[in-house]
Amino acid sequence: MDAFTAGLLQRIRTTETDLTRARETGDDFLVDVEQAELDDLRRLAAEHGVEVAAAL
Repeated sequence: MDAFTAGLLQRIRTTETDLTRARETGDDFLVDVEQAELDDLRRLAAEHGVEVAAAL
């Protein structure tokens, strides 16, 4: 796994954790921010052929 893929997957994991925490605390604004970030990261992964579901 190259550095780009590893870094991208780490950012996805971190963002998923942050999104879960935002949902648990009821911070609707932060939920929106983290969800948008996660969507962007997943789009970037798809554009570069990075398998997200299999790697997490």
